[in-house]
Amino acid sequence: MTTRARPEGLSAYIAVTAAYWAFMLTDGALRMLVLLHFHTLGFSPVQLAYLFVLYEIAGMATNLAAGWIAARFGLTSTLYAGLALQVVALLALTQLDPTWAIGASVAFVMCVQGASGVAKDLAKMSSKSAVKLLAPSEGDGLFRWVALLTGSKNAVKGLGFLVGAALLATLGFTWAVLAMALVLAAILVAVVLLMPEGLPRGRKGAKFSQVFSTSANVNWLSAARVFLFGARDVWFVVGIPIYFYAVLSDGSEEGNRAAFFLIGTFMAIWIILYGAVQASAPRLLRAATRPEGALIRAARGWAAALFVVPAALTCAALLSSGPQPWLTVTLVAGLLVFGVLFAVNSALHSYLILAFTRSERVTMDVGFYYMANAGGRLLGTLLSGFTYQAGGLPLVLGTAALMVGLSALVAGRLSDQASQVAA
Repeated sequence: MTTRARPEGLSAYIAVTAAYWAFMLTDGALRMLVLLHFHTLGFSPVQLAYLFVLYEIAGMATNLAAGWIAARFGLTSTLYAGLALQVVALLALTQLDPTWAIGASVAFVMCVQGASGVAKDLAKMSSKSAVKLLAPSEGDGLFRWVALLTGSKNAVKGLGFLVGAALLATLGFTWAVLAMALVLAAILVAVVLLMPEGLPRGRKGAKFSQVFSTSANVNWLSAARVFLFGARDVWFVVGIPIYFYAVLSDGSEEGNRAAFFLIGTFMAIWIILYGAVQASAPRLLRAATRPEGALIRAARGWAAALFVVPAALTCAALLSSGPQPWLTVTLVAGLLVFGVLFAVNSALHSYLILAFTRSERVTMDVGFYYMANAGGRLLGTLLSGFTYQAGGLPLVLGTAALMVGLSALVAGRLSDQASQVAA
């Protein structure tokens, strides 16, 4: 049996979700714009990875501090700050001069991406924490609400990949970024004006030292999250897009545009599928009728199942003498299966972190957990460029398999005691 959410809580949830959607649309589009634009300028896989390094480092630092900031000043303050900072980052990126040397361009884009990373994690921590405070407290209400927010967000981000590739091919880099900044600024104004009551305004007694969790479950889950997202980003950030570009583009301007659309379409489909499965995870896992301990055990089993996919794809890549049609088809099919299994793993993690924490310290535990998430993305981003440049596709996929295996092992340390929450 579930309880019905209060009207003001539901209104606040809808407003937070809408703001998060707007942000993630620009976030996905910006990632695709930056990756494809700078690849066509001649950046190596390692240099492309560098463009996203500060983005992830900033995310780690932001999540650690944002939990305390939200506890101290309120969730709406961090949500608005994240949206505003993304507008500033987009406007700054329009000032990139194509005549700059590669070193100067890398440094500038790294700094702008760092600001965007701060913005993203301010918005993410605010949105995810709000679910804990606004969702129905009984039955599978919490799992349903967090799955809907996370799943819909990823579907929107997937659409952003497609939008980014399309804007790059039609408007060019600068005008595409400027258009996104203007749209997001308009949405920020609308959210500020229309945000209903329902979110806490903060408490003066919150201490920064409290961001470090003393809950074993929170800490083990955060460690599992590091390896889970590292396994995704090690192929997602640089390796697979650049491999597909090498297969699809013939080097001409028309060929480049076609490759942009096809790569953007695949990445969009992958993220949208991922988001759809996440949103459906409570039903797939029968969360309404299963206790928390059963869902913890499910997290271990789904991580083990995920390991099989990159391991099999690694074998396929090793058997291939280079880019071949059968390998490309195998990769597309295999990565879509990876997306389905990854989505269930991610949805379970997103639910469990909220189940493990208490309402009075939710922003700090969620911030700590998403700091680990950003750490995994940073690790995957770095390894994506280095492994593709050092060993090509087999090393990229083999590294992904190793990291999924580590995530499964760490998830095995989670306690089945539903009463164990953050101290």
